[in-house]
Amino acid sequence: MTPAGMAEVNARALAEDGERNLPVLADRIATLATEFDDVASRSRATTVDWLQGTRLPPSAVACHLLEECLIHGHDIARATGHPWPIQRYHALLAIEGAVLPLIAALPPTAFVNQEKAGSFRARFELRLRGGSRTMMAFDRGSLTLDTGRAGHVDAHISADPAALMLVFIGRRGIAKPLLGGKLAAWGPRPWKLVRMLSAIDPP
Repeated sequence: MTPAGMAEVNARALAEDGERNLPVLADRIATLATEFDDVASRSRATTVDWLQGTRLPPSAVACHLLEECLIHGHDIARATGHPWPIQRYHALLAIEGAVLPLIAALPPTAFVNQEKAGSFRARFELRLRGGSRTMMAFDRGSLTLDTGRAGHVDAHISADPAALMLVFIGRRGIAKPLLGGKLAAWGPRPWKLVRMLSAIDPP
């Protein structure tokens, strides 16, 4: 799963489905959500095929769908001038249940812009407010995760899940969350957070 690959998948899906009536699309989403719940409740598979052949647990697929609804709901609300509050619990599910499993399942280079990363190396301890802690290791174009807490870190990051999700996916800059206390970094080299966010390139 790569940004180029996902762009191709999305373009093909939009070309094949010409429906643009919002109430019709809303009803379709509600129907598909019910069907998904039914399939998921009967599934006994440990992993399933997801986008571009990625193997994920069914729970991660469900959380990825939640992430898509949160992010693209935010896009639609912003374009139409409507509010779109994202609850911390929902954002936490999206990150812990989908984003982190996706990073772990994909090749280490999948979430990193190789040109922007260059020789960048850093280790971060990510602390999701209300959730878990994860070690993120960047090494010259690769990103790997470690749920352990041992070892050297360049910076500790404390993040509100909703704010981090919007920053991580490129929907919001870093300045407002930092000034508003939604995102904080400290440690030997907290400034590396800015470089890390510029190198991140989610599919």
